[in-house]
Amino acid sequence: MRLPILICDDSNMARKQMARSLPLGWDVEITLATNGQEGLDAIKAGKGDIVFLDLNMPVMDGYEVLEAIQKQDLPALVIVVSGDIQPQAYERVKQLGALDFINKPTSKEKITDILHKYGIVNPEQLAAIKNPPAQYIGNDELATLKSTVDDSNNVDITPYRDSYQEVANVAMGRAANLLARMIGTFIHLPIPNVNMLETSELHMALSSIEDNESMSAVCQGFIGAGVSGEALLLFRDSAFTNMAQLMGFKGELDDHGQLEVLMDVANILIGAYLKAISEQLDMNLAQGQPVVLGQHLSISELITRNTSRWQRTLAIEINYQIESFDIKCDLLILITEDSLTTLNNKVGYLFDEEA
Repeated sequence: MRLPILICDDSNMARKQMARSLPLGWDVEITLATNGQEGLDAIKAGKGDIVFLDLNMPVMDGYEVLEAIQKQDLPALVIVVSGDIQPQAYERVKQLGALDFINKPTSKEKITDILHKYGIVNPEQLAAIKNPPAQYIGNDELATLKSTVDDSNNVDITPYRDSYQEVANVAMGRAANLLARMIGTFIHLPIPNVNMLETSELHMALSSIEDNESMSAVCQGFIGAGVSGEALLLFRDSAFTNMAQLMGFKGELDDHGQLEVLMDVANILIGAYLKAISEQLDMNLAQGQPVVLGQHLSISELITRNTSRWQRTLAIEINYQIESFDIKCDLLILITEDSLTTLNNKVGYLFDEEA
């Protein structure tokens, strides 16, 4: 009888990557779930003796799934696979009964090591099986996906959006981890929003952030071989006092002091985010000097002052929220349209390489 394996992740790319990372020859039956509720239903239906669980998902996130498994005493061994690498995230999932935690992006080596560690599979047993089952490989489906990704002449991001989303998710987690370690508290992570936006749509997206608060913003350009863009950090003025306290800022929190705090946060989040993007896509991104777009302004005023900066762009939007504090900040990565051919090739190569 095949062992029921559940892969629960809202990213199609992550699900395929996870399936391809399972040991060759493991006699399993794989079920895929796109959110926590689907995953929980599959576990209740006996389709998840072993569960590989993402944390940031719609409908029901990974923490809620773990709580439900624990509360309902469901028979499932859960291995969390997430881009959220904050120490607090690891501690929380272990407290909720997770067997262990694997950082994204995953790999055959990571998965095999952890399965061996807990005695779920053993090398001798796998070595005795020469031909992996067809259900595991999914050759036809993978070939179709690869042929779509290999179309390097298409600068539309539609076939690549899920790949961009997963790369953005990993980068988001690494940036949050750096900030969380510095300020000593947990940061709630959203599902990154990735879209190709016209200028008017970008303005609408920025306007949707407004919540009747004045904001301060800093922008930092970046450039690499065939890729350029800007990283934009929007910070609510009401959050400065708490953030200054968390970061150990000792000066007077006037306009100059607030600007210093804003720059420190921007350097951490933008720097770590772009570094994670660079590492995943194997490319160097040089960063320019940060530029203050405005202090104590409404979003509409920020847009009016900087409308000429933003054209049609690939926009990655992330909202970081710091637990137990009234601190929210929005990070937007805006990548120029003429960067898309290079980026599509990069994510296509990444996807192909992992197959």
